[in-house]
Amino acid sequence: MRPETLIPLMVLLPLLAAPAIFALPKRLGEVWAWALFIALLNFAVAVAVVVFAYLPAPGSDVSRLAEGGFFLAGAGWPWLEDFGLRVSFGLDAVSLWLVVLTALLMPITILASRSAVTERYREYYMWLLLLEAAMIGTFIATDVIFFYVCFEFTLVPMFFLIGIFGSTQRLKAARVFFLYTFTGSLLTLAGIIYLAYFNAAHGMGDAVAVLSQLRGISEAEALAWLQTQPMYETVGRWTFDIQALTATAQTLMSPSQQGWLLAALLAGFAVKVPLFPVHTWLPLAHTEAPTAGSVILAGVLLKLGTYGLIRFALPMCPEAVVNFAPYIGVLAVIGILYTALVCWVQKDVKRLIAYSSVSHLGFCVLGLFAIDATRHIGQSGAVMYMVNHGLSTGALFLCIGMIYERFHTRELAAMSGLGRVMPVWAFFFVLFCLASVGLPGLNGFIGEFLTLVGAFLATETLGIGYAVAAGCGMILGAIYILYMVGKVVWGPTKLPEAHNHNHGGGGEAGDEGGHEGGADHPPAARRKLDLNAREITVLTPLAALCLFIGLYPFPMLQSLDKPVMTLTRPASEVVAARVEARAEAERDQAEQHLQAIERDVAMQQRQQPSTAMNVAPMGGPSSPPLPPGEGPGVRADSDGARAPTPTPALSPTQREPQRPDFQTMADRGEVGFGRPPVTSPHPNPLPVGEGAGFSEQVAR
Repeated sequence: MRPETLIPLMVLLPLLAAPAIFALPKRLGEVWAWALFIALLNFAVAVAVVVFAYLPAPGSDVSRLAEGGFFLAGAGWPWLEDFGLRVSFGLDAVSLWLVVLTALLMPITILASRSAVTERYREYYMWLLLLEAAMIGTFIATDVIFFYVCFEFTLVPMFFLIGIFGSTQRLKAARVFFLYTFTGSLLTLAGIIYLAYFNAAHGMGDAVAVLSQLRGISEAEALAWLQTQPMYETVGRWTFDIQALTATAQTLMSPSQQGWLLAALLAGFAVKVPLFPVHTWLPLAHTEAPTAGSVILAGVLLKLGTYGLIRFALPMCPEAVVNFAPYIGVLAVIGILYTALVCWVQKDVKRLIAYSSVSHLGFCVLGLFAIDATRHIGQSGAVMYMVNHGLSTGALFLCIGMIYERFHTRELAAMSGLGRVMPVWAFFFVLFCLASVGLPGLNGFIGEFLTLVGAFLATETLGIGYAVAAGCGMILGAIYILYMVGKVVWGPTKLPEAHNHNHGGGGEAGDEGGHEGGADHPPAARRKLDLNAREITVLTPLAALCLFIGLYPFPMLQSLDKPVMTLTRPASEVVAARVEARAEAERDQAEQHLQAIERDVAMQQRQQPSTAMNVAPMGGPSSPPLPPGEGPGVRADSDGARAPTPTPALSPTQREPQRPDFQTMADRGEVGFGRPPVTSPHPNPLPVGEGAGFSEQVAR
């Protein structure tokens, strides 16, 4: 099989298998087994793509990932050629790791759903497979309309998963989720169509003129530069190719036009992230969704928003991104701190983890908009954070779903001390909580650290204030996560009342009808409550990846280096140009200041007299001016030469200034305590250490 066919196969396989799953006979075990097989097969295809990506390109010793850019761009087939529409696929390192995350989480959620969903299971697995196809299609699309179709289609399966298989308020949650995300996406579609129209309305001559005016270069230079760009073949006609439209937006649009385009893109992507203040739909959707829905929502669906920001907003609108980065950073920091404080007061464990997702993804947005002139640390950290958040938070939702299956409650007050009766579950739960907190050595640390460092170093857009505020959010996150761990895992053993009816162990009922005391639960009861082999199989690969990425993140970071640099280069060039312009202005200002000082000095020198002036004694007649070359201390020789006049010798009395007799003055009462000081008769007394010896002055 050719490598180019592997990428669309990851979309076609679940897309075609979904209706076949729905047509299977109504036998739960058979439907579940086939759905799991399809998901595992798709994951195997994703692994094959990763292996292919690490192989050297033809005629090169460098792997395709190390080269950067789309290493399979151009694969696809025509759709509506008259409007420039193609179904085209491509992958770079950013989209590759998100595709692998999607393909990994889908078989895990299907495996975890074996005992959770026992009714309408054919619909359930059908919607899961359709959701996987749409999510992978979003990440591999290189045509913006194909991207948008897949981006919007993810709403349909998730709407039915929440509305049919959710909890008590599932209909409200599904409705709010759909309305929020669909409304924002319509504005994004308007921005995309405007960009395509802008590209079609500007022919080559218009493009050359606009570029010449914006860049301050000649038309010949503008034309030569355009010939090297992807937009050269598509400018002046309809196209929806992502690379061509990106080149058009960043080179031909004015800063104000880029600002409007950025606003349209943010309308859809910020809701999907979600970014404060359009985050209110997420906690309800997370809480009411089934376990698999929450895992996919936190692990992948939220990443569609951050992926859209780095794929479209940053490269398409560099001027607007740099202009508005401080304000978007403020929203990200508010989301980090506000939702962390909200988590602190939650009583529902699942709702607490839902709000923590908003706080954590605030770090992603902060890193994405940490634009620096030469570095892209924040953006690499943000992509790492996307993957790591999907692993750790998705695993936390799985752990909470396993608790809900046993006790049918998620209230913090209804359970405690589960580490005594469910030690295996407690081990996984504590591990994933520490990964979510960002403990060094686990996967959550590297993403948070890089986003904070990126914000700290991006002094032109964010700076130290943003990093310090986000760091306070990390502290709050550790507080509420560890509080939840201490409440649920440790403390006195207390099991919900529902456990009395389903898993009675012969112990005494404590307060609120639960079991108190670890000794009341014999080993048989503990084994019945703890995780079974299937559930351990569900959590083990996630735990292994959290540990591996935390200890050895270098391969992923290295693969992200060039693609992230390519996506952020336009905004970085804007920052670099502004830094250079400001430095040039400062140099000009310093030079002007220096010239002003030189003019003042020259003016003062011109105002001074060129010859010495004779000064008459005070009260006496002034002497006539002396001829040039003559003056005090100068005399003329017989031959007309000028020689210094010898200075007459001074007597010791003349040489030594007369000082007053303080003893005589004291006897006369002229000096003394409480009287005003006597003014020295010498207007310019010698300072200490000059003239007479220092010891003589002290003696006097």
